[in-house]
Amino acid sequence: MYDVVISGAGPAGSKCAEILSKNGFKVALIEKDVNWRKPCGGAVNSRIFKYYPQLRKFDFHRINKINIYSADFYKFGYRWKEAIDYSINVDRLEFDNLLRNIAIDAGAELFDKNMSYDFIIKDKQRIGVKTKSPSGIQEYKGKIIVIADGMSSKLAIKSGLKKKWKREEIMVAKSAIMEGVNNIDKETISLFFKSFRGYGWLFPLEENKFNIGVGTIGEDNLKYNLNHIFNEFLNDSKIKNFIPENNYKKIWMGACPIPGLGVLDKSLYGDNMMLIGDAAGFVNPISGEGICPSIASGKAAAETGINALENENISQQSLRNYKFHPTIRKIARSYKLTRSLLDFCFENQGQNFSKMCKIAEKDSVFREKVVNMFLFSKAPPKDFIMRLKSEN
Repeated sequence: MYDVVISGAGPAGSKCAEILSKNGFKVALIEKDVNWRKPCGGAVNSRIFKYYPQLRKFDFHRINKINIYSADFYKFGYRWKEAIDYSINVDRLEFDNLLRNIAIDAGAELFDKNMSYDFIIKDKQRIGVKTKSPSGIQEYKGKIIVIADGMSSKLAIKSGLKKKWKREEIMVAKSAIMEGVNNIDKETISLFFKSFRGYGWLFPLEENKFNIGVGTIGEDNLKYNLNHIFNEFLNDSKIKNFIPENNYKKIWMGACPIPGLGVLDKSLYGDNMMLIGDAAGFVNPISGEGICPSIASGKAAAETGINALENENISQQSLRNYKFHPTIRKIARSYKLTRSLLDFCFENQGQNFSKMCKIAEKDSVFREKVVNMFLFSKAPPKDFIMRLKSEN
């Protein structure tokens, strides 16, 4: 019997497992495949060092600038090298395994090649998780169950905490890691917003290695073919200025859905259960950044679980403290406001977004608000959209 069973050993699950284990609790960390790489740009802002100060000693690719392009290719750029700490860009396979190993070193027990598919039920109570593994069905019993296995989680649906995702509630993205001579600024991540509801990205990883991807959002998931817009983006004449070669080596390629509505604050907890990470919508609706928010959700869930276990009260009433954790409330509130801004930015075939970039170039105060929104998931103030609407 474990104190906590965590299904999913991505950044959210690993952080949750690390904190619980460091506090003396017995944790089972279940993962479907440690060799799976999540389709993701891999940009991680400087807040990561708050959660993992030890990452500074690793040689991750450093980022000090962001370029944001509107649909008509108006560029808004911001360099923060002298103003704030550097960000990093990572290969998710390497990065996720590093965070898992930190959790294991703290005392968590990792069970790889285990696909969670159902709960163990006793006296009408969920007391653990059933998994499918190469050696057959496995069972992991625990007092608290943390669901951290992403948007495809079977447990999240079977828990009754949330319904199946609708196509219009998500972003569908495809990305690739490629290698070859290129003209990408090695300190700069670039986002390319589209006239439809979607955007592409171009992120450096090493001298001749980069991550490129594109995605659609909401109702436009049904209007556009993901493979088609990926190839179109790859061969766009403006993108060719960055990657002029015709035969880049494809090291890896993948596609996956990403939460598009922000935090599912009505689905975060129940009796002896909590949802964290992508499974609970901890992804910025406008930038797609989800690594740090997911880690924050794992930390908050761990702190809630510690309190519940110490008080021997793992009821829904006790675990509601997770939803009302100051960090979770701040992220949820921020993403609701950001979501409303996202809808506005994609109106008029992206012209509203272009207007935002142009104002930011001229107005330093407004520029800071845009930067905070993209780099630090800070919600824009109430007068932000009013300013956009008032500009001719």
